[in-house]
Amino acid sequence: QVQLVESGGDSVQSGGSLRLSCTASGVRISDYCMGWFRQAPGKGREGVATIGSDGSTRYIDSVKGRFTISKDNAKSTLHLQMNNVKPEDTGTYYCAADRLYGTNDCQFHTYYYWGQGTQVTVSS
Repeated sequence: QVQLVESGGDSVQSGGSLRLSCTASGVRISDYCMGWFRQAPGKGREGVATIGSDGSTRYIDSVKGRFTISKDNAKSTLHLQMNNVKPEDTGTYYCAADRLYGTNDCQFHTYYYWGQGTQVTVSS
């Protein structure tokens, strides 16, 4: 049984930092595209960042230079370092895993495995 469990969400002021973590079980994250997605209140879910088996990364334009996705395959843990956060970063952040379309050059398509989410609130 695959489980993805996010942690690290919090309330933070604009300009602050947060580090989200996702612990995976039942799946080898080294064999999957791993991604962070978010959903703001009243909006649809959007991809934020992905990382492939080879370590290649992808970010949406609005977080480039501020967020960093990383992983520790040995610990089956995915991270999202969020710096200089903005109110528009507010939302529920989800960890996801997929390999239907390969394990590198990971896009923001609909992933197969999902966590329950962790809340990030950024105040101005």
